[in-house]
Amino acid sequence: MNYGNTLNIDGHEVGPDQPTFIIAEVAQNHDGSLGLAHAFIDATAAAGANAVKFQTHIAHAESTLDEPFRVTFSHQDATRLAYWKRMEFTEVQWQELAEHSREKGLVFLSSPFSVKAVELLKSIGMPAWKVGSGEFRSWQLLKAMAATGAPILFSTGMSNWDEIREAVAWFRANNTAFALFQCTAEYPTSLEQVGLNVLEQLRQEFHCPVGLSDHSGMVYPGLAAMARGADLLEVHVTFDRGMFGPDVPASITFEELTTLCRARDAFTRMDANPVDKNDMAGRLENMRNIFGKSLAPSRDLQAGTVLETDMLVPKKPGGGISPDCLGDLIGRRLCRDVHHDHLLQWEDLDERS
Repeated sequence: MNYGNTLNIDGHEVGPDQPTFIIAEVAQNHDGSLGLAHAFIDATAAAGANAVKFQTHIAHAESTLDEPFRVTFSHQDATRLAYWKRMEFTEVQWQELAEHSREKGLVFLSSPFSVKAVELLKSIGMPAWKVGSGEFRSWQLLKAMAATGAPILFSTGMSNWDEIREAVAWFRANNTAFALFQCTAEYPTSLEQVGLNVLEQLRQEFHCPVGLSDHSGMVYPGLAAMARGADLLEVHVTFDRGMFGPDVPASITFEELTTLCRARDAFTRMDANPVDKNDMAGRLENMRNIFGKSLAPSRDLQAGTVLETDMLVPKKPGGGISPDCLGDLIGRRLCRDVHHDHLLQWEDLDERS
């Protein structure tokens, strides 16, 4: 099993020198509507992302009546357990969502929050497992995921360094391919708490693919992470910031997702075409002449004039006598009249001077 610098997600090579793998996280923004969930798939594909990700909640397998709401937002759901119940889809419906995603050329992902959810998703095929920040010590869940042989994408949004090291040691002991996400489990995350510096720290210490799971609701962290070489980028998405749900404030719009995907493609194109400065200078020789300067008379001069320093100035374009030759011209005699609006030519000089 490869648990080194790269991993493969459904045919996509993820790691150094590869395009950033962009995951559009729907989370609960479908608000329990199957039709809206399918609409998210279409919009994700149109934006150009690599994968669409949902969350598979089986209420009674993961929650209790004692679970509080993270944020108070719903007058429809009396309890958090009732909310998770409303977010459920059947196995057939999950299969339909997965098939729709694949038809659109997307990798289908969904984060499970119980072993039962792992079993459900396994039945429809999971090319990778995304572990949410809150599941960093859910060892039964991790064991169930690892047993499938698919790589694990691990968010560190609630983990300290020792806990991250413990998880990485576990992945390696269990021969499990993995990637680590820098994440801050605040919804939304302020720019001051995004933690782009952690990307390089994760890469240097663990030698694995690294990414940013962003909850800022802005495009700037994603752009900056890609510019810093992030191997993966996960962003929450919404059709409109006026939509209902606890994840909307931490989401970007599909127009913004399109911007991120176009930036990924642009970064990839630039990185794939390194520039040699010498070759560039040769290719731009015509431009160098247009923007460069040559020596010209500072005023009209008559034939027979012996050139002095104040008689010559650099003027556009290049391609004539270089200003570097000024010292060689001082004391030379003109063999013909020269005009201040024309460049000086070697033919203007008396060869005998």
